[in-house]
Amino acid sequence: MRKPITLALPLLAVAGLTNKEAAAALLLRPMNQHHNFLLCLALTTALLAGCATSPAPDEQLETTKFTIRSTDKFVLLDQSAQACVECTGLQERILPDGRLEVAANVKNLEKRDLVVQINCVFKDEQGLSTEEETSFRKLTLPEGSTQVVQFTSVNNQARKYTIRVREAQ
Repeated sequence: MRKPITLALPLLAVAGLTNKEAAAALLLRPMNQHHNFLLCLALTTALLAGCATSPAPDEQLETTKFTIRSTDKFVLLDQSAQACVECTGLQERILPDGRLEVAANVKNLEKRDLVVQINCVFKDEQGLSTEEETSFRKLTLPEGSTQVVQFTSVNNQARKYTIRVREAQ
């Protein structure tokens, strides 16, 4: 049983073929259903293969953005701090003398200036406190700003830490 090609012309139009190529397609002899299916499949594959693109060299790729709300390394101690402060990044490094240095990017989410208190508790490899805790220091964050706060351990036992933030009292 032979049937005329019914889907070939719409696929040719979608594929952007020229009038000469479309006219040539009209002259094709009627094919059986199996050949019709294979032709449609081949045209669809060709159409989809032409859609693959890569980003232009000057196009900026979206980077992964993240915040650290409340983890074992950054803790917001009260409701007020949880609503208006976030950590946008943590950096840590071991100094040449073996001490741990930590830097936190603290961001104000409010449309007003904020005053918070921040400290750091240094811990050993197992996560136990080295009984080294910095005193809370006052941090003033202007509206929508991010500030970097640094802490350095006093001994070389510290390998982990927890930065804590609370509303200023």
